[in-house]
Amino acid sequence: MNAPRVFDHVIVGGGMAADAAAKGIRELDADASIAILGEEPTAPFPRPALSKKLWTDPDFTFDDAALETEEQTGATLRLDDAVVALDPEAREVRTRTGEVYGYGKLLFATGGRPRQIDGLDPGERVLYFRTLTDYHHLRRLSEGHPHVAVVGGGYIGSEIAAALVQNGCTVTLVHPDDVLGGSMLPPTLAHRYETLFVDGGVTLRPGTKVSSGTADETGAELVLDDGSTLTADVVVVGLGIEPAGELAGDAGIVLADDGSIEVDRHLATNVADVHAAGDVATYTDRILGRTRVEHVDNATTMGTVAGRILAGSDESYDHTPYFYSAVFGTRFEAVGKLDASLPIIEDHLDDERVVAYYLDEDGRAVVGVLLWAVEERRDAAREVLASQPLAGGADPSTLVGRIGA
Repeated sequence: MNAPRVFDHVIVGGGMAADAAAKGIRELDADASIAILGEEPTAPFPRPALSKKLWTDPDFTFDDAALETEEQTGATLRLDDAVVALDPEAREVRTRTGEVYGYGKLLFATGGRPRQIDGLDPGERVLYFRTLTDYHHLRRLSEGHPHVAVVGGGYIGSEIAAALVQNGCTVTLVHPDDVLGGSMLPPTLAHRYETLFVDGGVTLRPGTKVSSGTADETGAELVLDDGSTLTADVVVVGLGIEPAGELAGDAGIVLADDGSIEVDRHLATNVADVHAAGDVATYTDRILGRTRVEHVDNATTMGTVAGRILAGSDESYDHTPYFYSAVFGTRFEAVGKLDASLPIIEDHLDDERVVAYYLDEDGRAVVGVLLWAVEERRDAAREVLASQPLAGGADPSTLVGRIGA
């Protein structure tokens, strides 16, 4: 085994939370040594651009998106070499290639891995889309304007479907809802959302899931749960992620039921000087309660706070993150829980802009706020969520007009 290289701070993971953490450290400590140990072969990069602006904005380039982690922080980046073991007593981690790194403080920013379909292995024509490498691979394939089957109607699936059809590909989107977005959006907006895709040229296969599939170097065939088959040149799967917390669990760190890492208000685990941030961390939000959030606002804000904590700050993480999506020129943002099975109160500000309030099952408290084509009102949404329970209950008279344009 190689002799360990020792750093003041070791960050396990090479995504946006890792980049933000290194920059957070530098806010308070200009001299501490930092190592970022990434599983991916590329430097930290903003994931939202991979399914949005890099496809849809011809003036937006890699230079515009670059995080410049190494240049701005002086961190040592060890890429394409996943950490495979943590020894908390020795305060060391070991990578796949046998490199050993000692640490003063450690941050897990390992994010998650895409959920896969049994029997459908990733390959030349099958992508479980998440990384910059995936983007380059799909961009190369898209140049031939293939027929692409996109599996999953969530954020990644819908954004990739929109991006590909706008770049000349033939796109079929397989999703489980009767109406695209129907499990998340109120019916009026779900129909409006689906129309964007239909008018944009995407073929929808609603109410279906992929049961199995086969692929070779020329294409793929998917078997759907309604018994039908779908043949395509390329398959892109976007079914969410599973938290990558197993390395921490193997080292005795407490995990949540979903495999994420449990942290306290200082983002600390139950093991001394080991913290976690980003997609992999379950924390207590001051408004939402115990939760885990997979969106960029949480990754960057939590990562920055984690970095400052590693550098000696005694602050708590008290930010309630938002999430957003943008397809076919329409953008929506949200804070809290979006579940279309809950009671919903809609406030139509005009023909385009809508604020939707998602209530708890008793209809007395707001648990989520959707801002459809409504900009710069996230703080107002947080204020509504924080003022619970609402006086007189969550009825239209207390909510309509509460968040204006």
